[in-house]
Amino acid sequence: MTGSLWVCSIELPYLLPHLASVLVSSVDVSGPVVVVRARTRSLAPAPCTGCGTPSGWCHSRYVRRLGDASLGDRPVLIELSVRRLYCENAACEKVTFAEQVPGLTVRYQRRTPLLQQVVEAAGVLLAGRGGARMLRVLNVTLSRCTVLSQLMRMPLPPLVTPRVLGVDDFALYGDTYGTLLVDATTRLPLTLWEGRDAEQLSRWLREHPGVEIVCRDGSLTYRQGIIAGAPEAVQISDRFHMWQGLSRRVQDIAAAHRSCLPAALPPTAEGDPDPDEEATDDAAADTRAGRHARRLFEAVHTLTGSGRSYSSVARELGLDRRTVRKYAHARTWQEVMRRPPRKPSALDPYRDYLQQRWDEGEHNAMILHGELRNKGYLGHYQRVKMAIAPLRRGLPLDQPRERPPSPRETARWITTHPDRRSHHVTHRLHRLLERCPELKRTHDLVRRFAAMLHNRDASSLPAWLDELSHSGLPPLTGIAGALREDQHAVAQGISTPYNSGVNEGRITDVKLQKRLMAGRAGVPLLRRRVVLIAHLRRHTDRSTTAPR
Repeated sequence: MTGSLWVCSIELPYLLPHLASVLVSSVDVSGPVVVVRARTRSLAPAPCTGCGTPSGWCHSRYVRRLGDASLGDRPVLIELSVRRLYCENAACEKVTFAEQVPGLTVRYQRRTPLLQQVVEAAGVLLAGRGGARMLRVLNVTLSRCTVLSQLMRMPLPPLVTPRVLGVDDFALYGDTYGTLLVDATTRLPLTLWEGRDAEQLSRWLREHPGVEIVCRDGSLTYRQGIIAGAPEAVQISDRFHMWQGLSRRVQDIAAAHRSCLPAALPPTAEGDPDPDEEATDDAAADTRAGRHARRLFEAVHTLTGSGRSYSSVARELGLDRRTVRKYAHARTWQEVMRRPPRKPSALDPYRDYLQQRWDEGEHNAMILHGELRNKGYLGHYQRVKMAIAPLRRGLPLDQPRERPPSPRETARWITTHPDRRSHHVTHRLHRLLERCPELKRTHDLVRRFAAMLHNRDASSLPAWLDELSHSGLPPLTGIAGALREDQHAVAQGISTPYNSGVNEGRITDVKLQKRLMAGRAGVPLLRRRVVLIAHLRRHTDRSTTAPR
């Protein structure tokens, strides 16, 4: 279609509803841009943009060019003829002013409110560069700097002091942290700033009185800031952070009793040592690596046994301090050089065949790999090559065997509810606790605390803290002191339904927005995006779930 297309006034409100209040003279679709020419239809007085006095005294007319949301796959330009009016108030500083069309024009704005909403939404959701790319898909050409400037001009929602406040920190970059405040009732972020000192938090609480409950972690800094800014507020220590701190102490105890962890493995027949393991140890002792490991093991234990520090021993032997610590913690030299027991793999069903072919004289890994593929093996050639490597050194094939649990795995067993443990884990943990009384004592204390959290009953907390202090386990003694200093907040965290789950969810969103901006944006932009995107999502969710 070429030329200008005249659109009747009956069809136009359905096509462009925001143009219903103006008189459209023509729509030109001949070029790459749809050009809509219109003029204001009302001759009624318009309020002055300076003083608000209505005036109908027309000075002249001029054409405003407004970008509008694309129509189909083509951008739209509205050429709107508006009146310039005299202000009839002699005391007003303005002599003339331009009339505004509600829903179509905004002062000093070259975009319609409909297009401006699209630009702002793209900036909130995708920031500058991503927003500019999305707008180009929508046939709106703007630079990333323009998108960011429009985002920074958006007004923030009015801040309403919450009754229940959530406070938590998050990593900005490197060793720099920030503080995030969340309304725990509406689940919306309020603000964030760089730093996590008590003075900033107390100042915000004094400027926004009315906070009754504050959910936080065990941070001493936030505790002091809340006491200084809102002394009447009830502080609640988060259950997740308490459980996380206790789990870390359990892992420290398991690491300190690493020698007991092999007791979790099922015993061998009659308690005899594994003959394959003994053969491997004997063969390794005659190798160069075995002799080197034994020599270092004896030297490290001789020096550390005399009371010297790891750093001093490392300087004398020319080793790294971590290497000295590894040798000092080992009970035998075999522990230092032996690889951890191999995990089961897809090659296990074919190991007997590999041994048979090796005994028959076939030592080429490529040929063996091809034969295994014909038998259904789908693994890589390198796995076959590594599997027959012990045979080249005169050692037997590595057989899959169960490995002792790591300290982290042991801590997970202890902190997992008994009903959620597998049958295999239950038996391994039972054998381990029978062998190690320290881990058994730790297990009993952890399960008692879990029962308090499950029943939301903090009445036995003082007695539990006393047992923790007298447990004889330094990690538990340390956490008992920290919990006792914050006992009131801990008791509130156990017995009340409030927690910092909302904070953790919002911090995940903050980290996502921070990574989307690739670290190039400052805290003001991050604050604005985090707050605005949460309100935008809330508004979108409500509009999509509203009954029609």
